[in-house]
Amino acid sequence: MSIIPRDDQPEGFIDLDRLFAAVVRRARLVAAFVVLFVVLGVAYLLFTTPLYTSMTSILLDDNLSKYAEEERTPTNSQLLDNQIASAVEILKSGELALRVVDALKLSENETILNPPRSLVAIIKGWVKSATQVFSSEPAISEEAARNGRRLKAAALLQQGLNVERVSRSSVVALAYRSSDPRLAATVTRAYADAYLTDQLNANFEATERASVWLQERLEDLRQRSQAAALEVERFRSEKGLTAARGELMSEQQLADLNSQLIVAQADSASASARYNQYKSIVDQGPEGAVKNATVSSKEGDNSVIRELRTRYLTIGKREREVSENFGEDHPQAVSLRGEREDIARQIYQELQQLTASYRNEYEVARSREASLRESIEGIAGKNSDASQSLVQLRALEQKAAALRSLYESYLGRYEQAAQQRSFPIAKARVISEAGVPVAPSSPKKTMTLALSAVLGLLVGGAYAAFLEFRERTFRLEGDIRSALGHRSLGYLPLVGSRPKKTAELVRARFGSDRYPHDSEAASVPFQRLSRLVVDAPRSAFAETFRNAKLACDHMLPGNESRVIAIASALPDEGKSVVAANFAALLAASGKRTLLIDADIRKPGLAELITPPPRSGLVEVLTGEATWPAGIKVDQRSKLAILPAGGGKSYEKRHQSNELLASPAMAGLIENARNSFDYVVVDLAALAPVVDAKAFAPLADGVLFVVEWGSTPTRLVRDLLNSEPQIDAKVLGVILNKTDMKELQKYSDFDGAEKYRHRYGKYYIEQDVPEVRYTAA
Repeated sequence: MSIIPRDDQPEGFIDLDRLFAAVVRRARLVAAFVVLFVVLGVAYLLFTTPLYTSMTSILLDDNLSKYAEEERTPTNSQLLDNQIASAVEILKSGELALRVVDALKLSENETILNPPRSLVAIIKGWVKSATQVFSSEPAISEEAARNGRRLKAAALLQQGLNVERVSRSSVVALAYRSSDPRLAATVTRAYADAYLTDQLNANFEATERASVWLQERLEDLRQRSQAAALEVERFRSEKGLTAARGELMSEQQLADLNSQLIVAQADSASASARYNQYKSIVDQGPEGAVKNATVSSKEGDNSVIRELRTRYLTIGKREREVSENFGEDHPQAVSLRGEREDIARQIYQELQQLTASYRNEYEVARSREASLRESIEGIAGKNSDASQSLVQLRALEQKAAALRSLYESYLGRYEQAAQQRSFPIAKARVISEAGVPVAPSSPKKTMTLALSAVLGLLVGGAYAAFLEFRERTFRLEGDIRSALGHRSLGYLPLVGSRPKKTAELVRARFGSDRYPHDSEAASVPFQRLSRLVVDAPRSAFAETFRNAKLACDHMLPGNESRVIAIASALPDEGKSVVAANFAALLAASGKRTLLIDADIRKPGLAELITPPPRSGLVEVLTGEATWPAGIKVDQRSKLAILPAGGGKSYEKRHQSNELLASPAMAGLIENARNSFDYVVVDLAALAPVVDAKAFAPLADGVLFVVEWGSTPTRLVRDLLNSEPQIDAKVLGVILNKTDMKELQKYSDFDGAEKYRHRYGKYYIEQDVPEVRYTAA
């Protein structure tokens, strides 16, 4: 992968350089997805029917009915939320939709019944129509069809309707979308009017039903109240419970007598106190009565006593003064004492008369008290006899009073309901009138294009990330070192492109298991491609092969003759081209070089020889020809070539592994060592056949070829790990068919690949001929 952490960084650390490089590398792919999705968005905008949305706002306000209600119910936030939620559901209800359909006659409106449909909906309609051809439906009446259109219109209205509460306010926003802007405004206004009318009708119907029910209840309560009152009067008459001022006569008499008794008891107590007071004074005798008697001034007619007492005191004072001055025997003193005693007798007589009078008054009060007690006892006895009747009477009166109170309460509520029926006031009003929209609300062009671009960016990014994470091929020389542990010998630039149908044409003409050797199948471009290192000696292509030669000389020192095998993991990785150019470089440098085409099952070097050879390696190994007789020499590069062979020995190619591991092959290599400085052997692919494994013991070193960006890393690693004999002889790995323009995109910002454009001072790439790859 391209974004895995480097080896020198801690585990879990994301390499930002490689991540950014991956972004740059896949930018064109992501941009292509963005363009694709934007084009799809434009197509969607072109083929989608525009929809227009008209909106109105309805305020739910209880204050609108405050003058029509005597007592308002207090509202809280929970109750308000419930009211608004109920209003939203009413607006969404099918009953209100049917009212709008009937009001606007939408059951005959084709815009409602058959709106413009999308491509998917049209296809579904075709499928449904096709299925209905094979199914028989019962005939329906015109009335049923009309009702069906009515219900369909209502359902379609509900689909285009959107009702929601505006924030936390008491406002409900109602919007309707349609392909016709005028129809959208008309339907929206009709919905608002239908809702207000529904509120008025609901209030009227509720009060109407309440009035009818209250009227029935009033009639029943009136009859029951009258019956209860009549029953009370009838019971009172039967039991003789006469009443005056709301009370029974016996109860009023008993109350009056009790009042009189209380007064009589007070009078009797007062008379008794006065009598006892004067009696105690009289009992003291004349002298003591005059001296110790205290007569209150509030008593009845006691003026005589007061005068006599005054004279008594005046005479007594004079008598004391005369006795003190002239002595007690003085005649005037004696006369005054006699006069004082006479006055004392008069006072005593008056006191006796008052005592007798108070005694009579006391006896009269006591007699009246006794009489009142007798009367009360008589009346109380009569009331005790009627106690059970009074209990029943009280129960009947309570029942009659309860029915009368209930009747009056229901009568007040009936009058209130009757008055509220006449109030045409709804608890809602329209605060924003629905207008005709001037621009479509859907699809939104800017948002659609923006979302298309964002979606394209996301999908392209996801696909690019998928490609990056599944990247398991060789891209950089560092991948060779980290994955295989071998030396990288450099990059071979991609020269031209591979024609797509060359291999197919060859197979169609000569069969899938045979290879042509006649002149008709000769590939001139391959001949030119095999001499690139000679035709363009100062190119980067030739420099990679010089690096490979240098690696062979350093890693195989002291060998007078070196056998270098060219191998690859998979077919068509260009190993034959690599073998031909490497051998051509060696030959051009003055080294005696032999190029052996050991890919017997799929030979690729026969095209270098014109006309095609009749004998080759197979004939030499089978003894049909000597090895010098099969060698062809390129006159330009002096390169000796031993082709794979053909002709009658073609049927022995399936035994190629046995031929390559035979003593004849070992003898051939030994003879070649004696005659040539370098022996370059083009082996078959390592993964599909075992030919390379059979020849491995005879090779001094192996140049391994992998195709840049194509050969799986794990495949090569597993093949070399499973063949330690080949792995030990690998001199280096060549990255073939490298796209030099794309190479720098896979490198870090400080990697060597970023600076390859500066190598042009040493390379002359114009020398590379314009040729095209063929399957090799």
